[in-house]
Amino acid sequence: MLDPQGLYELADDLPELDSVVLIQALTGFVDAGSAIQLSREHLLEEFESRVLATFDLDQLLDYRSRRPPMIFVEDHWESYEQPSLALHLVKDLTGTPFLLLAGPEPDLQWERFIAAVRQLIGRFGVSVTVGLNAIPMAVPHTRPVSMTAHATEQRLLGEHESWLQKVQVPASVGNLLEFRLGEAGLDAMGYAAHVPHYLAQTSYPAAAELLIESVANSTGLVLPTLQLHEAAAEVREEVDKQVADDEQAGRLVTSLEAQYDAFVRGRDSNLLAEPGRNLPSADELGAELERFLAEQTRDSD
Repeated sequence: MLDPQGLYELADDLPELDSVVLIQALTGFVDAGSAIQLSREHLLEEFESRVLATFDLDQLLDYRSRRPPMIFVEDHWESYEQPSLALHLVKDLTGTPFLLLAGPEPDLQWERFIAAVRQLIGRFGVSVTVGLNAIPMAVPHTRPVSMTAHATEQRLLGEHESWLQKVQVPASVGNLLEFRLGEAGLDAMGYAAHVPHYLAQTSYPAAAELLIESVANSTGLVLPTLQLHEAAAEVREEVDKQVADDEQAGRLVTSLEAQYDAFVRGRDSNLLAEPGRNLPSADELGAELERFLAEQTRDSD
């Protein structure tokens, strides 16, 4: 294992912990609907927390690829939004402690960073690590948010059903961390919320709500999500209005609804759709999606 010495700094007066849950919420690779960001902001804003360890981002972050914002006012620089990657100690509604690894995904030194996280897992007695993710999928916003669950051991998944068989995707630090923990015999799992791909670049609180609820259900932590639920209802109402005013967007959503419903009905028999149903092709859906997103971008501008 690579030496993680000097990659992070511990806070003073560290607590003695045992069998705690670690939630990792790293952003920078794929965060459809900003669901990971919304989830970690919800956890840090709604519950008592303190920082236990801070990572040295000068060793981990490529500032040129993800330049932090600065504010210029008239004749001077007023502020700099300094990025932070830290391990937080958080307490749920009942006072039960858990850990939250929050911040940008490292661009550099992945294996050394993972070695550092493994060191912290041992230092604080982590029993299971749970990763948060959100990916764009061909699903309609008018249906319940679905997700893909994965783990180092089947027993961690409970009754979750798989949406995918075999697929090759670009690696991320979060997924590699889960893989490395599994190699070391440590329990780790993750949830990837499915965000409608025509809403992937907007804020989608319904996905964050599902992520937090999934963590709570699998770990026993008490993590209310009322604010996320209310925000999700507001977003749903606004999207419904926009779709109702756009005939082509309405056809896209209708096509996705048919595809989604057929998939759900056919899961027991491993069918992706009802026989004879002419579902839209990937190219057709992609063309509709690009047009819809382009219009939304012009409206925002």
